Amino acid sequence: MIEARRRQLHFGDGLIAEEIRDLREEWMTHADQVLEDEQLVATVYEALAKRSPKSRTRGRHGTPAEVVMRLLLLKHIRNWSYDVLEREVRANLVYRDFTRVGASKAPDSKTIGRWGLALGRMRSRRSMNEWWRLPRKIRW
Repeated sequence: MIEARRRQLHFGDGLIAEEIRDLREEWMTHADQVLEDEQLVATVYEALAKRSPKSRTRGRHGTPAEVVMRLLLLKHIRNWSYDVLEREVRANLVYRDFTRVGASKAPDSKTIGRWGLALGRMRSRRSMNEWWRLPRKIRW
């Protein structure tokens, strides 16, 4: 089952966010403002929902679309491979906070790669162009 956003924080998420707020990079603050767009989250949600016919209503809870979007954006901005992205998000509290992974388990590189393929197949040219132009908007 896919969600657009995570509804409830984990116990440690609030504590982590307070401690690392001053460690975030400048582009992350700007990215947070750009990524608040509900239409963008909905586009990612729709792309993930097309992977399996009943994934919106059945099965285990999957990673929310907002987290997927932020992970792939971090990969794109840093020009990392999926393996490096997995390692960095698992080890770095700032990246965990930015991607909204928080205290939950970070996804593995194969899963992130599948999400990248799903988003690469987005039907709407407009939404796809908008998605890949995000890093240019976010760079200071």
